[in-house]
Amino acid sequence: MKTIKQLLDNKKYKEVISIAPHRPVFDALVVLAEYKIGALVILEGDKLVGIFSERDYAREVVLQGRSSKTTPISEIMTTNVISSKLTDTVDQAMSVMSEKRIRHLPVVDNGKVIGMLSIGDVVKETIDYQQRLIKQLESYITG
Repeated sequence: MKTIKQLLDNKKYKEVISIAPHRPVFDALVVLAEYKIGALVILEGDKLVGIFSERDYAREVVLQGRSSKTTPISEIMTTNVISSKLTDTVDQAMSVMSEKRIRHLPVVDNGKVIGMLSIGDVVKETIDYQQRLIKQLESYITG
């Protein structure tokens, strides 16, 4: 099974897509749409202070009757951020995401965010790994 580092090395966007906590929610939605992603890390300088997802928008802005143009991200972002390390395996990331019921997992190295995994990234790699394993077993059996 691959490590998180190996998975990040193959991602389309190598840079960390983030936004500052003082910015309005509307700005975060523009970034999500532009990159066709479901969550952003919220950074104050290099420090991870939160995560903002489409779920946060739906639950904390739309359902609460707030305005996305005047509400700062800091008021609605998730501040108790669960993260992963480069040396973790894809299996470990999947376990954390399933157990904590989260869809996005920032990757932190030496206190700095260096990437973001989605549940889609983890599921795709798990399927690819299982297919490789099946081919190896078939080759062994027929070998």
